Amino acid sequence: MAATGGKSDNRRVTEKIGVVGAGIVGLAVARELAGTRGAEVTVLEKEDRVGAHQTGHNSGVVHAGIYYPPGSLKARLCREGVALLKEYCSGHGLPYEEVGKLVVASTRAERPLLAALAQRARANGVPDVAELDGLGLREIEPHAVGVGAIHSPRTAICDFPAVARRLAQDVAELGGSVRLSAPVRAIRERAGKVEVVAGRQRLAFDRLVVCAGLGTDAVAEMAGAPGEVRIVPFRGEYYALKGAAAGLVRGLIYPVPDPRYPFLGVHLTRRIDGGVLVGPNAVLALAYEGYKWRNLGNFRQILGWPGTLRMARAHWRTGIKEIYGSLVKGAFFEAARRYVPELTADDLERAPGGVRAQAVARNGRLVDDFVVDVHGKVVLVRNAPSPAATSSLAIARHIAGIVPALVR
Repeated sequence: MAATGGKSDNRRVTEKIGVVGAGIVGLAVARELAGTRGAEVTVLEKEDRVGAHQTGHNSGVVHAGIYYPPGSLKARLCREGVALLKEYCSGHGLPYEEVGKLVVASTRAERPLLAALAQRARANGVPDVAELDGLGLREIEPHAVGVGAIHSPRTAICDFPAVARRLAQDVAELGGSVRLSAPVRAIRERAGKVEVVAGRQRLAFDRLVVCAGLGTDAVAEMAGAPGEVRIVPFRGEYYALKGAAAGLVRGLIYPVPDPRYPFLGVHLTRRIDGGVLVGPNAVLALAYEGYKWRNLGNFRQILGWPGTLRMARAHWRTGIKEIYGSLVKGAFFEAARRYVPELTADDLERAPGGVRAQAVARNGRLVDDFVVDVHGKVVLVRNAPSPAATSSLAIARHIAGIVPALVR
């Protein structure tokens, strides 16, 4: 800083921070940095709208924190995020309904896993969790069956795309900007700045935060930080219950999850619009935006990562089962009927699916927790799968504490 009259000029210097990605996490980060740090924030998004990918293709569940290992980043930020999201939705007139969740054991063999899950939920501070027998679960979901269940009455649903649009509005009101149709093409650090080419524009920032979801690997490569994990996309496909069949489900009905995987299995989910989804499965996609089987646009990058093939070798039986479920409607139907036996195959119709950005380590391990790291002046969100939408406002606070402050 220049000196005036022999004294330091202590005028405040406004940070310029770029955020790559206008999903719910990127927008929450931008809002947090603009609001708490007073930064001049610019969000760069390659699509022509916010929330175009994972934010706009999920089931809308606000997770309570049942599943995550106590002490993990997921567990902490999920619990913090639920409270922040509920308050945010209330303050902005956005829909938020505590419809409750049942995690149902369909066989006696699943009871020990269910008990362990209840213990984990309590360790994470999930409120009002109750363990139910077969009769008790029918008091919550009269058309469901099982030998036991965990009931989480505070598990909620909301409209995440609407939250993302409101966050974008907040960013603008705080003096920032959200630039759509602005794909990042190059990144380099020079002369104390991070220079970014986005679309036809060349921009300079003091710091850059990458919340690129399915595009994480490409942006990290541009930043010179490919890292030791890579995004492997998994397509999640859904059916929806037609007509009166939707009335058979009051809230959320989930299976006991397989502890080997970060996926929760095919479940029944009431949505904020009153519909009910059945799904998703988890099928390896060969394109980062592989919403359709025929999209093989990134198969070289995905299969070229050593972790992908190591993961496939370790879990090929499960992979075949998931592919079968993708191709055969009856597999989805049987998964749903296991918990709601009154359903018929005619009650299910195809619904839009999504693609999950799942980080996989070089050794083939599916990375379970959130992963954020710093490379010079660039902060990279390496892994932010579910419950990232639930946790988005808490993730934003966490990242704001990681982004190095500007010193001049």
